[in-house]
Amino acid sequence: QVQLVESGGGSVQTGGSLRLSCVDIGDSSRTYCMAWFRQAPGKKREGVANINNYGQAKYYDYARAVMGRFTIPRDSAKSTVYLQMNTLQPEETAMYRCEADPTGSGTVCGEGESLYQFWGQGTQVYVSS
Repeated sequence: QVQLVESGGGSVQTGGSLRLSCVDIGDSSRTYCMAWFRQAPGKKREGVANINNYGQAKYYDYARAVMGRFTIPRDSAKSTVYLQMNTLQPEETAMYRCEADPTGSGTVCGEGESLYQFWGQGTQVYVSS
């Protein structure tokens, strides 16, 4: 059973950095598609990026503003996926949540949130201006 726990959120000023972590404390005998989603106050949750079991990342079309500033490294040995966020902006204040899609081969990751059947409690990121 997949059990995800996020950490690393907090408060930073504009231009600051944070590294979020998401560890699977459940059955981590295999790797699979993982994704980071975020939900800003009063807005719908949106995908940021996903990563397959080969460590290949894909950034969501409407999150292309994060390219070059965010990375989504993966440490399969530690059953952990990270979201390294640099040069943060106030509009990126949100609850960030990692989600897992343990179905399929894990080589091609879909973008639809309905594909990701497991998620953690989320970690809050606040960026002040």
